Amino acid sequence: MLNYFKRRFFRRQTSSLHSSVKSVATAIPAFIGYTEQAPTEPTPIESMYDYRALYGGPADELPNFIIDDTGAIFTETDILSSPVYKMYYQLEWYFSNGGGHCYIISAGNYNDDSPGVHLDDYLDGLKLLEQHQEPTLIVFPDAQNLSDITQYHVLYKTSLMHCSRVDNRFVICDVKPAASGNTDPVGAAATAFRNRMGINNLMHGAAYYPSLETNLKYEYREDKIAINNNGTPMVLRHSDATLAGDIVKKEESLFHVNNGAGLLKYRDIKKMIGAVDLVLPPSSAIAGVYAAVDAARGVWKAPANISINMVKNTTVSLDNNDQQLLNISSTGKSINAIREFPGKGVLVWGARTLAGNDNEWRYISVRRFCSMVETSVKKATKPFVFEPNDANTWLKVKTMVGNFLSQQWRQGALSGATQDESYFVKVGLGETMTQNDIQSDKLIIEMGVAVVRPAEFIILQISHDME
Repeated sequence: MLNYFKRRFFRRQTSSLHSSVKSVATAIPAFIGYTEQAPTEPTPIESMYDYRALYGGPADELPNFIIDDTGAIFTETDILSSPVYKMYYQLEWYFSNGGGHCYIISAGNYNDDSPGVHLDDYLDGLKLLEQHQEPTLIVFPDAQNLSDITQYHVLYKTSLMHCSRVDNRFVICDVKPAASGNTDPVGAAATAFRNRMGINNLMHGAAYYPSLETNLKYEYREDKIAINNNGTPMVLRHSDATLAGDIVKKEESLFHVNNGAGLLKYRDIKKMIGAVDLVLPPSSAIAGVYAAVDAARGVWKAPANISINMVKNTTVSLDNNDQQLLNISSTGKSINAIREFPGKGVLVWGARTLAGNDNEWRYISVRRFCSMVETSVKKATKPFVFEPNDANTWLKVKTMVGNFLSQQWRQGALSGATQDESYFVKVGLGETMTQNDIQSDKLIIEMGVAVVRPAEFIILQISHDME
């Protein structure tokens, strides 16, 4: 009987606090852009099936087609190689490059009263994102279509400020291409981007250049393609639902024009649309690359020397001189090159944050790894705020955090032949806290991590207000 009560007493006194630190997720993008239909709140999805069910399909951006009395086919305007509303196609690209779980924040619908891309819509989307902790990356698929280049950079600067306030968040920037016909497209694009990005919070983002010609094609409904067939208005082809409803007549569809001529023109127009390869800014594909690298190796692995899927070629061919211009600048704002190599394809060929002159935060992998460590430890140690701020608590915290960093070292995230050379953890009176800190109910944890590159200790400090 005595042993029974001893066991019960022991179990009741066992601490319910976390015994280990669990790594937080590191590659969950939030895509902020325009959609066909919009749930009112940021919504997580896992696939394009989820996206279509919740947000609909792509915008109807193809021009009207004209067939004259000779049978020649014209378009009222050019078929754009880059649609205005890119979210749908960027999501396809993201998933094809290894992306998975992500969030969608609709900045508005295609058919809003004021069509186009607007800064205020994006800023409203950022405010919605502040209410959600899970996303770790921010991507703006449509941002290049902001008409005012100043607004374009205000959006990214605001995003960097947002990331500086929110734990474990990073923005992927697209560098807006130079105007068509510019004799120095690389230098002009880089200079315009750097001059407008300011100097604050640069460690919280990375930029990529140039845009890419993809294998993605326009997706469209054939009953939305307007045809003027020698003066007779019609559509390319009616959907079965339209025919079943007897809303329009078959002869108003080019596909159903008699004597086979309509079917031939129908096929010609389909070929014209299918010949267009969509040109897209790279941020969504890069988010997929981040997700794939994190899953295969870890957040500490640089997301570079990686092939981008669904790409035919780059819109600007970069050489070693261009690479140097993008990587190194007196402004410190490094831009990551995407280059095409014979026999290798199109590769991500840069791994720097915008803080290119910062010895600690120059590399994407270092910034994101340290954000992961800091957030993971902060969440795991939060329950200790209700414990006595004494030596027993400090020892538990130090052991728990040390075990976590040891695991990171064994996985290859930290340099150093021994654990002492790779990391340290400090917590306690005389190490991280003064008597005044303890009396002020503060628990301060200090960690040093020698991330694989650069191989110097980077100091992280976490503080909790004890209850």
